[in-house]
Amino acid sequence: MLLVHRPAYDDWTFPKGKLERGETEEECALREVEEETGLRCTLGRELDSTTYRDSRGRRKRVRYWLMEVEAGGALRFEHEIDEARWLTFDDAAELLSYERDIALVDSLR
Repeated sequence: MLLVHRPAYDDWTFPKGKLERGETEEECALREVEEETGLRCTLGRELDSTTYRDSRGRRKRVRYWLMEVEAGGALRFEHEIDEARWLTFDDAAELLSYERDIALVDSLR
């Protein structure tokens, strides 16, 4: 699985982002992964969603999908990401910064 490092938060997590006006959540997921990693993907099945409160106390819900990288995709990051890594489930669980992300990995085992 692919994890990204966000230097603004100094955390390791999954690629994700905010919904733009007029965009479906599925379109948002594909766009954010491409913006953050340079990888064009096709959407697979939906995974468990997570909820949490951000640093300002706002409730957040994040939806996740399995994705397949389209042929010829090369990892690159330019925006909020300074590093990305392909990892096994065990290695990802060790590196992730948030318990909610580790729970998502565990649900895939």
